[in-house]
Amino acid sequence: PKTILADEPTGNLDSKSGRKILEILKGLNQKGLTVIVITHDQEIAKIAKRIIIIKDGKIVKDAKND
Repeated sequence: PKTILADEPTGNLDSKSGRKILEILKGLNQKGLTVIVITHDQEIAKIAKRIIIIKDGKIVKDAKND
């Protein structure tokens, strides 16, 4: 696929498995795939290139993550 949608991809995993999944997703993104991760976990959001925060169905923040 050209795009991967991952809704809470680490939600039911132990921390070690969660890190592995995030590394896989990061590697796929580096190979050119678009990876969209939906999460409530701020630590996971920190590794994203771009963060879009949605509240009550509206975008309240859309920023590149340095």
